[in-house]
Amino acid sequence: MEALLALTIGVLVAAAVYLMLSGHMFRFILGLVLISNAANLTIFTAGRLTEGVPALIAVGAEAPDGLVANPLPQALVLTAIVIGFGLFAFAITLVKRAWTELGTVEADEMRLAEPRKEKP
Repeated sequence: MEALLALTIGVLVAAAVYLMLSGHMFRFILGLVLISNAANLTIFTAGRLTEGVPALIAVGAEAPDGLVANPLPQALVLTAIVIGFGLFAFAITLVKRAWTELGTVEADEMRLAEPRKEKP
């Protein structure tokens, strides 16, 4: 199971890097979302997947009996999903604003700060 997750994480990172290097702002944001999901899967996999084992301690016990799932990576991933969604919404808003102001979403054409030099 962990080998399949490692392969999935590798594919997500490769696709994210490809999209982020394309030069199109909307593709960049989609790549950002993919790399965020790859990071979440990495954290989730690092918490050791234990199938069918809850992250609970029995009532009255001071320590868990046997194997239990680690709740910390699950909580971190849940927090990262919420933060990633907020980042995605903010980035979409920035791209929409850039498109309305500059009329393009291509990174090479967004030259407001560094205008092209006119040839004499």
